[in-house]
Amino acid sequence: MPKEANGLKWGPEWAGVGMRGNSSRSVELNEVEIPRRDLLGELGDEIWYVFNVVTPYFVMAMAGTYVGVATAALQSVVSHVNERRHSHTAAPIAQSTIVQHRIGELWARVERTRALLHHAASVGDEGQTDALPLLCSSKAEAADCAVNVANEVMTLMGGRGYAVESRIHRLLRDARAAHVMAPTTDQLRVWTGRALLGQPLLAE
Repeated sequence: MPKEANGLKWGPEWAGVGMRGNSSRSVELNEVEIPRRDLLGELGDEIWYVFNVVTPYFVMAMAGTYVGVATAALQSVVSHVNERRHSHTAAPIAQSTIVQHRIGELWARVERTRALLHHAASVGDEGQTDALPLLCSSKAEAADCAVNVANEVMTLMGGRGYAVESRIHRLLRDARAAHVMAPTTDQLRVWTGRALLGQPLLAE
């Protein structure tokens, strides 16, 4: 039966609503033996592999994902603005100078972040020694970009953006996850600073 709270009814149709976009699971391998011949490198090399093999590919995949989220949000608001008119004047919303300015800003932010992503990938592929700060910053900047753009798009779309069935409803939820998906944005900023200062990445 639906429950009432402050005059609102919450029934089964609301069960799937909310910021629950992550369905990751823990995996535990019991009594699994790995032959020594399958060891990568030497004992103690795991940190090197983390930062030189695993992290570059992982953070770039995550960065690309969240630039995609930001791009999808921007495309949604462009379509929305082109289709809508002011109710009291019937003038197209796309003719509003303020709306034009804000969409121009959002587009520039997405493209700046995309350019950083491409540059970081290129430097990483070349194996340059200064690739790590770029790789770490790419995911951190993509997270900031996705959240900022999705939030602004929600505002520009008004009430329609808040509707449960709205695409931006899902995109904003997905964007918010960017900051907490490991490596977190805060951790990436710390690693970037340590790399630039010549400090150990895993210092206490």
